[in-house]
Amino acid sequence: MDTHDERGTTMTGVEPDRLDDQQLMKELETIHRTRHDTLLYGSNDALRVHNERMAQLEGEYLRRNPRRPVAAGRTREGARERGAADTTTPTTPGT
Repeated sequence: MDTHDERGTTMTGVEPDRLDDQQLMKELETIHRTRHDTLLYGSNDALRVHNERMAQLEGEYLRRNPRRPVAAGRTREGARERGAADTTTPTTPGT
């Protein structure tokens, strides 16, 4: 019987730079959707491959979109402002 041993090789799909923008977004959506289950239930190898593929896809997205919009609340400064607002907002018990 002819068997093919693929131990030590990783099949990660199409190289991200060969995907068009729509395909890249679809791949990113899929990998982000499956992230939680892979972290909780995947083998160490599955998690390693998932990490590698996610880094490839995200790196390609960032390369194509260096000036992507960044929400102020998603920056360190924005987070500090949110934290300051949370501590200065008075609350009235029972209202």
